[in-house]
Amino acid sequence: MRGRRPEASAGGLLLVDKPAGVTSHDVVAVARRALRERRIGHAGTLDPFATGLLVLLVGRATRLLPYLSGEPKVYEASVRFGFETSTDDLTGEPTVTAPPPALDAIRAALPSLTGELRQLPPAYSAKQVAGERAYDAARRGAPLALAPVPVTVHDWSLGVFRDGELDVTVTCSGGTYVRALARDLGRAAGGAAHLTRLRRLRSGPFDVRDATPLAALEQGGVALRPPIDALGTLAVDAMDEAAVQRLLRGMPVPAAAAGEWGALVDESRALVAVAERVGDAWQPRVVLRDA
Repeated sequence: MRGRRPEASAGGLLLVDKPAGVTSHDVVAVARRALRERRIGHAGTLDPFATGLLVLLVGRATRLLPYLSGEPKVYEASVRFGFETSTDDLTGEPTVTAPPPALDAIRAALPSLTGELRQLPPAYSAKQVAGERAYDAARRGAPLALAPVPVTVHDWSLGVFRDGELDVTVTCSGGTYVRALARDLGRAAGGAAHLTRLRRLRSGPFDVRDATPLAALEQGGVALRPPIDALGTLAVDAMDEAAVQRLLRGMPVPAAAAGEWGALVDESRALVAVAERVGDAWQPRVVLRDA
């Protein structure tokens, strides 16, 4: 299917399967060319060596980013034991070395890295201190003193352990650095480790199996979904034409569906607005259609 410009009145949702070796910004640039649309926002980046799901919003649908559900994240990863690196992944230089631990020691370490944690971000990360990015400071040889941040690791699923490398599936909150988890798992098991592979499988309700490969996007193959698909966790309330006209003027309408937030659609099921419940009414907070 040839790329086409989405309707200016709506935009839409685009799921992309990012390959290794390109940045998330590169993927956005490809999408801009394919869709002929400058307004594209993303819900969470991936490191260049990582692969998997990127969630993009296009056109007016970028207004929906604050309401996008991205929890939890699910990743497939591989952890190499034996040494840490400066970046906590395979792109960095070796730093600390230690004999690989036994699988029993790794299993015993997992409870300390499950649940609500205070995670120290990698020295090479996008975290900022006094306006400076951590990776910029690390590259000039003056790494920042980063503070631990709260994250949640819901689950570890262990796969094959071979030649000092362990395959894992991690379910965690947004903002969790899986490469920092690999580093900390090595330490907790009495050794040293770094991340060698990372693939994002899910982000909230979105699955990489539904994503468009980047190569197909580059060739004009676009699977742009309607804006309502970005709000799968919100209550959906259908509006008649009179209610739609009120919404377009920023006026409240009666609420029929349950929930604190609602995705309000017209009689054709097209998204009109995102609204907050105020008493028994919906107060529109984001309106996608013109009056």
